[in-house]
Amino acid sequence: MRFWRICRQRYAAEAGTGIGARLYGGRWNSRGVSVVYASTSLALAAVETFVNLEPNLRPADLVSIEGNIPDTVEVGQLEPEVLPSGWFESRDESLRQFGDEWIRGGKTAALLVPSAAIRGEWNVLFNPAHPDFARVRFYRPVRFEFDVRMFR
Repeated sequence: MRFWRICRQRYAAEAGTGIGARLYGGRWNSRGVSVVYASTSLALAAVETFVNLEPNLRPADLVSIEGNIPDTVEVGQLEPEVLPSGWFESRDESLRQFGDEWIRGGKTAALLVPSAAIRGEWNVLFNPAHPDFARVRFYRPVRFEFDVRMFR
């Protein structure tokens, strides 16, 4: 399964470590819990990045990183029906609890979770502490630019 991440160039070397999520937390993890966030398409990775940018600020230092999960690595999937209503409107504590428990449980190295930015699409969470995570491949970063029309 292919996946993508977009990040600033200066963080590309640590894009597969979960350090950023551990330091700041996210929708699916609390501070102190390492998780790697990615998307199942470059377009979704772009939207996920865009919704977290400062308005009217077009970053000039972004890279996209494509990756691959081998077919031999088990990937779990969280169905949206089991989530609280309106889960996509805020970073609900129950979502962080779910992600933290998934990391601690160590059942799979990767988990598909629904995108809050585009319902019907999927993001991928990675557990960098899982033994199978070592088999996940992150490829060389490539310069990424948003279209200037997105910042008018």
